[in-house]
Amino acid sequence: MLIRIVRMKFTEAGVAEFLEIFDRNKVAIRNFQGCSHLELLKDANDPFTYTTLSHWQDEQSLDAYRNSALFGSVWGSVKTLFAERTQAFSLLKFIEL
Repeated sequence: MLIRIVRMKFTEAGVAEFLEIFDRNKVAIRNFQGCSHLELLKDANDPFTYTTLSHWQDEQSLDAYRNSALFGSVWGSVKTLFAERTQAFSLLKFIEL
């Protein structure tokens, strides 16, 4: 399993539009082949910063999503709302207690 974390800081005006875009597309993203989990997290101290946490079957599944029309549509709309460059990480479980 591949864990993907994407941290995004939005302009104040962009937050509401981002939340609408996420709400419209969250089911399609979650149901994309290879995705087993999707959640949206809000920063505890910054009301303009959100993080997506998603679980993917493997790197190929994530790549298929990133090359899909769904991703192109969502990311094309969302990236215009950023106040800063996003931070994205792909992680593998290493130790679980």
